[in-house]
Amino acid sequence: MAASKNDRGKNEPPAPIIVKKVTVVAGGHHGGAWKVAYADFVTAMMAFFLLLWLLGATTEKQRKGLADYFTPTLVKMKEGSAGSNGLLGGSSITDADKYPNRAGQTGTRSLTIPRDSTGGPREGGANVKRRQSLEQKLDEKLKASERLRRLARQVRMIDTTEGLRIDLVDDADFSMFRLGTTLLTPDAVQLLQAIAQTVSGDASGITIRGHTDALKWKDGSGANNWSLSAGRAEATRQELMRDGIPNTRFARIEGVADREPLIKDNPQDPRNRRISILLMD
Repeated sequence: MAASKNDRGKNEPPAPIIVKKVTVVAGGHHGGAWKVAYADFVTAMMAFFLLLWLLGATTEKQRKGLADYFTPTLVKMKEGSAGSNGLLGGSSITDADKYPNRAGQTGTRSLTIPRDSTGGPREGGANVKRRQSLEQKLDEKLKASERLRRLARQVRMIDTTEGLRIDLVDDADFSMFRLGTTLLTPDAVQLLQAIAQTVSGDASGITIRGHTDALKWKDGSGANNWSLSAGRAEATRQELMRDGIPNTRFARIEGVADREPLIKDNPQDPRNRRISILLMD
């Protein structure tokens, strides 16, 4: 007897199950790399606009202090550029120079700080005014006589993060001390007298640092540039005391020998010999 249709279905194997894998790609999606690049771009733009704001919202003296923060003890010469041959030396971001910017630029300062403002206590306004006053007084003092005007080219005033620094720099035609000694020359004594008269009314602390060139001493002399630089700093302190600066104003004296040359390419250059007088804020 033939099997029924239902009986034949029970004896056949089950039909195979087919699984179809479908991959869906979202349109326009390229991974997350663009997010990192965009974040870097936004960070760079924020830093750029912050820099522009700082250039516009600070005074010239504050910009000098910011620049000097990265070289607190070295005076960098820019021969042939702005300010290098001025009475007190130095330069600033607004000086005429050989760089691709418009001389005397003012940035956006007029948008953030009134033109006649020098900042408040938070911006160091009091210190800025004090430094400007000291620079003006010393400038006037150095112009008071023909001899001081001749010596004025040895004087450089630099704003630092610690205060106002007065550098007295030797050259081929001028020396603060007799060669290899701690004896001040008559010209150096006159310069220190002018400085003492200028800062006598200021209550700030004073630090004195002596520098030498890298010329070697004769064998067996028993002296060295370390002791010479410290001795010259001490001789400067004693002369300022004789000129009316009280002993209580001196915070420290330092001798750094030839380790911080002004002319780094030529450690034996006479301009590396100098005395730095820091009027601390």
